Order: sequence, then structure tokens, then C-alpha cells
Amino acid sequence: MARLDGRVALITGGGGSIGGATARAFVEEGAKVVLADLDEEGMAALAADLGDAAVTVRCDVTDEDAVANAVRTAVDRFGGLHVAFANAGVFGTHHSVAEYPVDVFDDVMAVNVRGSFLVCKHAMAAMGDGPGAIVINSSVVGLTAAPGILAYATAKHALVGLMRTAAHEGAKKAIRVNTIHPGPVDNVFQHTIEVGATGASEDEATRIFDGMIPLDRHARPDEIARAVVFLASDDSSFITGATIAADGGLSI
Repeated sequence: MARLDGRVALITGGGGSIGGATARAFVEEGAKVVLADLDEEGMAALAADLGDAAVTVRCDVTDEDAVANAVRTAVDRFGGLHVAFANAGVFGTHHSVAEYPVDVFDDVMAVNVRGSFLVCKHAMAAMGDGPGAIVINSSVVGLTAAPGILAYATAKHALVGLMRTAAHEGAKKAIRVNTIHPGPVDNVFQHTIEVGATGASEDEATRIFDGMIPLDRHARPDEIARAVVFLASDDSSFITGATIAADGGLSI
């Protein structure tokens, strides 16, 4: 039997590379998925591949009504909600603390922290007495930090506090909550960050970041997706409140 047979999952940021790879992995494991994103074109292409196992909903994760509607879509369309992957996120910009734009800081916190909080709030309500699993996508910089990434690192650390509080409360209802902390992933999001951080070309920036990673390469989106499947499935049935690094050793 597939590991997610009979389960319904919500994935925010479902139009991106990690969200899309996770949706494919969830469906391969028997789940039905609701893809929630502002990228309607990206979601539509993915949903067309996934067929009847997937439905899309336009969702700004900073808008509580939109997140509530995404959760409601899962319940109405597929009969419940068992897994939520709070994956939507933005990076912001590269500036020192003294020069960081307040409006950008607020935007990063809104999408990453408020958005994940709203997913937890409405997903936990829909999961009721459980069981259920929530995975929050943090980052390796939710375990570490670096100069110039104030908003992103602050937001990704904040998600650990959110996760641990939700894990304490969810445990009473067999709702497990964990964070995953990807290192550099081979996708447009990461390459844009690296070019901004180094001022180098994309190829050179990739080589610079590869040199920081003990495994000497970027992750593929499907490698992160497989870790999310583990946290969503009964394979991790005794894991809650954990920070799971999928970073090629970058945080060691």
C-alpha cells in the first residue's frame, strides 16, 4: 500500500519547484492534493499532469480568507484534510541590518511567517482530533544565518517557534508538526539568491555555493520532496517538533 493512500494534502507554494515536486511525490504515494499559489499558470500545468488527484486554488497566504478557502477546498472536494505543507515563501533582498528596507522586511515576514501560521491555524482546525501531519518549509538559514539576509533568516527562525508551539498543541490530537530545512536547491528561487549574494554569474555563483556544501552540490527538488513525504507519512509516526535538515551537510 502506498504511504499516503486515502489522505488529502494541502500544499501552499504549489506552483513552485519544491511544491510541485512534493505534489507529484504525494500523488505517487496515493494522496489527493490541493495546490494553493498565486502562480495560477504553474499550478495549472502541474494539475493537468496529476489529473483527478489534484485541484488548484488561487491563494495569497497572507490573506486569512484565502487560506481558509484553500483548506475548505480540500474538505469539500476530497472529504477532509490530513496533511498540510506550508511551503510558500519569499526571500526579500540583500542588505545589512542597518540598511534593510522596512517594507521588504514586513513583506518577507508576512508571507513566510504569517502565511505559515495561517496554514497551521486552519489546517489544525480542519484536522480536528487527527491524526494529521503538518510540515513547514523553513531553510538551512532557519538553523544558521549569514550576513545580508536579515528578513529571510529571521522569518525562517521564527518558523521553528511556530512549529514547536503547534507541535505541543497538536500532540494531544495526534497531529504532528515538523519543519524541514532545505539547503541550496537547484531552482530559479535559489539561483536568484546566489547571484544577488555573490554578484557573480549564475554558473559561478552555483560553484561558489557548491563549495560551501559538504556534499558538493545543490539538492534536486525531488530530494526535498521525498523528505516531506517521510514527514507526512506514518514512516515518521513518532517524530514531532523536529527540525529536519535536508541541506547536504551545510548546517554541520
